[in-house]
Amino acid sequence: MAQRVVLHVGTMKSGTSFLQNVLGENKALLAERGVLFPGRRWRRQVRAVKELIAHGGPGQPPMPADGPWQQLVDEIRAWPGTAVVSMEYLAPRDEGQIQRIRKAFPQSRVEAVVTCRDLGRNVPAMWLESVQNGGTTAWPDFVAALGDRKDESAVASRFWRHQDVPTIAARWAKGLQRGAVSLVTVPPPGAPDDLLWRRFAEVLGISAEGTRLDVRSNPSIDLPSALLLLELNRHLRPDGRGELPPFYDRQVKHQLAKRGLSLRAGGGQRLGYDDPWARAQGEEQVTRLRKGRHRVVGDLDELRPRPVPGLQPADLPTEDVLAAAIDALGIALDRWARVRAGQDEGDQE
Repeated sequence: MAQRVVLHVGTMKSGTSFLQNVLGENKALLAERGVLFPGRRWRRQVRAVKELIAHGGPGQPPMPADGPWQQLVDEIRAWPGTAVVSMEYLAPRDEGQIQRIRKAFPQSRVEAVVTCRDLGRNVPAMWLESVQNGGTTAWPDFVAALGDRKDESAVASRFWRHQDVPTIAARWAKGLQRGAVSLVTVPPPGAPDDLLWRRFAEVLGISAEGTRLDVRSNPSIDLPSALLLLELNRHLRPDGRGELPPFYDRQVKHQLAKRGLSLRAGGGQRLGYDDPWARAQGEEQVTRLRKGRHRVVGDLDELRPRPVPGLQPADLPTEDVLAAAIDALGIALDRWARVRAGQDEGDQE
């Protein structure tokens, strides 16, 4: 049975993809240092957490006896040291689900790590992410909705479910043993590239030295690409609520956006953000987190929003969006040609 089960629960857009890739690319080195990153691939953890969320609770179907979650639990139970699971979907779990997780490891100390980044960077990052997931809400409407937690469009509820760091940390602290929650703050721009990993490794109780950090990141798309995708989403979902086409997740989100437009040569104009409301919310979060007395690796002052340089959509020349559209067409044609060539060689993708 693992002595410690460390759950990296998010939050979204707080360096989670980077840390997940570092953990996955250094599995063997971590194992030598007593840390298990379970699952042959990180996707196994994603499937396990999704199954945990959808099964076993009130009104839900029973948890499969040999499904992805139980397989993950069995692998962790067989490990003698520390096991770490990293999945952002864990952040908004309620107290009942937290208890179910804790009971799955009765002889282990279960801990939660909340990585967190300032709202100044996370508000635009969450909008950009929403557009890559089929969202049809314009940037000004997105920003305006965040102050209304009863917003009928659910923009605010989705945002705060993953970005209300004090509430997330307090809920996990209530469900776990005393002192079992650690906050890891994301360093500000200009900090050393390895600093976030060093902070996370400190929580794990291992040396950060010798770890391969040249892993695939999750770069953000630029503002022209975001506006292009916004119009595409509105074309695919004219009412803003319909189902996305089956191809969207793989072909638009991953192939076109994350592996294509995010890598545009030189990048385009970035989305800027500087809002007194965000600064006030950031101050409130810092105050609440200090009162929570959680372990902090980093500095809570880093959660105070600073201006993010860039343009607003209304100030962006139409030519920039057209350039993004031309790049997108080239990416799609290249992808189509490679798939066709693969099919000719027997690839049934």
